[in-house]
Amino acid sequence: MVEQNTFNEFLTELSSKAPVPGGGGAAGVGGALGAALGQMVMNLTIGKKKYADVEEEMEGLLVTMEQLKKRLIHLADKDGEVFAPLAAAYSLPTGTQEEKAYKEQVMEERLLAASQVPLDIMEAASQVLSILEVLAHKGSRMAVSDVGVGASFARAALLGAVMNVYINTKSMKNRERAEELNQRADAMVADGAKKADEIYETVLKKLRQG
Repeated sequence: MVEQNTFNEFLTELSSKAPVPGGGGAAGVGGALGAALGQMVMNLTIGKKKYADVEEEMEGLLVTMEQLKKRLIHLADKDGEVFAPLAAAYSLPTGTQEEKAYKEQVMEERLLAASQVPLDIMEAASQVLSILEVLAHKGSRMAVSDVGVGASFARAALLGAVMNVYINTKSMKNRERAEELNQRADAMVADGAKKADEIYETVLKKLRQG
């Protein structure tokens, strides 16, 4: 999937009528692009005398961002992997009460798995945004626009992944669990979208000031 493909191959698969990759995979890739842009800013900051006082911090964040980038790509693939078992569960027979009960059990398990992956994407994208927030203030001024672009990608990953949470939790029979997942997602959206917008405004202000 994403980890083995070139970007053009991923786009070709994404644009086809194949069920995967889809929006969840695209959200993961978007988050990884945001992380990569953050790494670029850090690499342009490290080694510059002007930013010597934050070099150690940048080096530590660079390692963390690499881990987040790899995790987001992995999750982009994982999103496709959990879809196939869920799709298959919809076709399970329901001719008897035992079959209905079994299908309901399987559906709940697979809906939960399909909800957890986009939640994980959201969590990783939120962490990317937290690092980009630091870069907006401490990273190389020459690359501040890339911080803004990275934040836009991470925001898209966050708001894209949450739709994959909702589409799965709405079908869960266990409404208490579904609401718990929805509340986790809601909290990340509220915090992450606000943070992304603040980063974007900070970047715009710096660009307009010259």
